[in-house]
Amino acid sequence: METLNKDIIIEVADAFQLEGRVLNAKPYGSGHINDTFAVECERKDGSIKRYILQRINTNVFKNPVQVMENIVGVTNYLGKLIEKLGGDPMRETLTVIPTRDNKSFYVDNQGGYWRSFHFIEDTITYDQVRSKEDFYNSARAFGKFQMLLSDYPAETLHETIPNFHNTVDRFAKFVEAVEKDICGRVKYVSSEIAFVMERERDTYKLIDLLNEEKLPLRVTHNDTKLNNVLIDKKTGEGICVIDLDTVMPGTSLYDYGDSIRFGATYAAEDEPDLSKVNFDLELFEVYTKGWLEVAGDVLTPYEIENLPMGAKLMTLESGIRFLTDYLSGDTYFKVHREGHNLDRCRTQLKLVSDMEACWGEMRRIVQKYSKKQVQRNSM
Repeated sequence: METLNKDIIIEVADAFQLEGRVLNAKPYGSGHINDTFAVECERKDGSIKRYILQRINTNVFKNPVQVMENIVGVTNYLGKLIEKLGGDPMRETLTVIPTRDNKSFYVDNQGGYWRSFHFIEDTITYDQVRSKEDFYNSARAFGKFQMLLSDYPAETLHETIPNFHNTVDRFAKFVEAVEKDICGRVKYVSSEIAFVMERERDTYKLIDLLNEEKLPLRVTHNDTKLNNVLIDKKTGEGICVIDLDTVMPGTSLYDYGDSIRFGATYAAEDEPDLSKVNFDLELFEVYTKGWLEVAGDVLTPYEIENLPMGAKLMTLESGIRFLTDYLSGDTYFKVHREGHNLDRCRTQLKLVSDMEACWGEMRRIVQKYSKKQVQRNSM
């Protein structure tokens, strides 16, 4: 998306019901999809209030109106429930700021779609797991998100990115990329291709369980990385889940699994040295503990039993996506060096292999905290 000058951003900001006079707008955050700015407004008493202003990337989100319908529905629901439970909805969920004509978005004269949120002060995000405590706090935040939305009618949500976690569809696209080999790269990745091909049957498991209604349809965030949780600077607690563009109907195992994929290792997602990439059972246990402490009451026994499969499949799916993009000429994920997507693919497949090697221990850890949940409920 093209660079935006400050005057245009301030002009767009004036379209929203912001409190006070717009003073400034600066790029904010480390996101790679939408254009995000922190807008400063001077109120009548001279104090400064900040807001988030975002231009939605319509190359990724083809129907921004549906995206905003999902976000408004979910955040309004969360706000009312959090207030009812005695919490602070202005800190514990995103608050959409309406335009001056009471819409949830504004369309500029270039056709760009914008939205604004209340800025949640005294918070921070982390792009990578630094400690077990960080990961535990994110687990509780995402678990709370799942718990609070357990009664929300997931079937009413739009699918903002069709087939986003459809692992069967992801596998089919991978096979197509192998067969076409448009960049002549297949010969360099025969072992990676074989690894994925051997696990074709796995790609059906969650989709089949959803179709057979053995897993309940739930509201899912679908991008449960650590940096999508706002951490309170004073308490260190994860207080608010952000980046709700991919909120869609799905299974809770998508969210749990994606968090494990991202966070149960101290290695970077694109680490080229695979000797540094290891699935960390301690981090897995920490996250499972935090997740089940908060979400365990609303999950079915079958969901809990299949948590390890969620972790494995979301990791395998990411590996498949990176490998597909590598074979297709690096057209989806941004790359910063030759073989970047291949490095990303290899880290994910290494984590899948590690999970398979300690599968029994993963299941025992899930059972351990599931049993504690049952014991607490019976007291």
